[in-house]
Amino acid sequence: MKERKIELKNVTKIIKGKKVLDKISLELLSGTVYGIRGINGSGKTMLMRLISGLIYPTEGSVVVDGKILGKEVDFPKKLGLLVEYPAFLEDDTGRKNLEWLASLQENMGEEEIENVMRKVGLDPKDKRKYRKYSLGMKQRLGLAAVILGNPDILIFDEPLNALDKEGIALFDTILQEEKRKGKLILVSCHDKEKLEEYAEVIFTMEEGRIVSEEKRR
Repeated sequence: MKERKIELKNVTKIIKGKKVLDKISLELLSGTVYGIRGINGSGKTMLMRLISGLIYPTEGSVVVDGKILGKEVDFPKKLGLLVEYPAFLEDDTGRKNLEWLASLQENMGEEEIENVMRKVGLDPKDKRKYRKYSLGMKQRLGLAAVILGNPDILIFDEPLNALDKEGIALFDTILQEEKRKGKLILVSCHDKEKLEEYAEVIFTMEEGRIVSEEKRR
């Protein structure tokens, strides 16, 4: 697997006159699970959106593998992303939604779609439309979309939302598998104990700033 590197260089983001991210500098590398914690509104989700290329900085730069987002590339290649709540086509099945995503990538067949659905505890043969899914099932489908295509960079924003004990255990297994593959993984989680279990480095955010960095191992 190719080594990946993400650098944030003195990044500030201003939206409607409000500074939502303030002078953030980070370096993220393959082979590490990074955690982000902070209260609602601290900037966690906005930081993930910035890293993934969904928004661009007002000041500073986000550099992925030596290329500046928004100038040299639009977004990181081989990125799996779950930010805020999963959003899919309401009148299609979970499988059909994943098939639409798979069609945007090369060399991805039915077998891989079935495998990722089973990994998150969903039945590939389930004919229910997405709108009929429970919140937990919707979250599981969101997790499946992240790992579909075996991306090198994984971003999980509150991945445990609406999951029961079985779903949390499945996510734990997925995260460990992806970690063993040496991927660059970024996770935010309100569950302090779980975040400490997952992450090797934890950043704490307050009012759009990173106020501490804790290396756990």
